[in-house]
Amino acid sequence: MDRFHTHGDFSWAELETTDVEAAKEFYQGVFGWELAQSDMPGAPYTVIKAGGREVGGMMRLPPQAPPGTPPHWLVYVTVNDVDEVARKVEELGGRLLVQPREIPKVGRFCVLQDPQGAVLAAIQYSFSS
Repeated sequence: MDRFHTHGDFSWAELETTDVEAAKEFYQGVFGWELAQSDMPGAPYTVIKAGGREVGGMMRLPPQAPPGTPPHWLVYVTVNDVDEVARKVEELGGRLLVQPREIPKVGRFCVLQDPQGAVLAAIQYSFSS
């Protein structure tokens, strides 16, 4: 099964932080992760590898984050249609924190909050892996 193509599969974990260099040093020391800079458009991005496989990334908290947003991990769930998922979130009493939008060369995603307050992202990948 391919986590980038299987609807409902957890596919990525991403740290948004105020100090990427300190986070890299900490997590590399704790888990032994391999870290590599990526060519993501817009801002520097660090790809995390475990056992030679890309499993996540690290980036600076984006400027559009609400004031006071603390550093946090965000998990991504693969979906077949991110716009349909966004509609279902609202129908089922959840909230969209980030409306569906494009990540160049990656796909389309949204960030949602369930009725109890837990947050995660849904993503429809556009690449073949």
